[in-house]
Amino acid sequence: MALVTIEEMEAMLEEIAEGLPEVFYRELNGGILLLPERRMHPKGVGDDLYIMGEYHRGGSQGRYIVIYYGSFAEVYGSASPSVVRRKLEETLKHEFTHHLESLAGERGLEKQDKRDMARYLSRKVRRT
Repeated sequence: MALVTIEEMEAMLEEIAEGLPEVFYRELNGGILLLPERRMHPKGVGDDLYIMGEYHRGGSQGRYIVIYYGSFAEVYGSASPSVVRRKLEETLKHEFTHHLESLAGERGLEKQDKRDMARYLSRKVRRT
């Protein structure tokens, strides 16, 4: 059982989102969604790599950010609300960085995410 309920996490997310500059929301026409499910990364080894949030662009829903409550519950289920809030804020800002870079035609964070994934995979290979 998660220490922070989905309702409490939704309140945290709203508070964090309200504190961000208005310019962050330019063209984020789908807003921020908090979904109850957990999401596993397809490249995860041994079911240990959860997707905490995602930035989506294009398609019928436009640009939006998804935060996965179930992933947070799995990873931070026994953490204090202050730790969950800090990790939620880090995740939201990470996804907003993807959004802002997308608007600017940049891909720096996307490239960093790929480097991080390569490091993760190389550590997993060495352990097997």
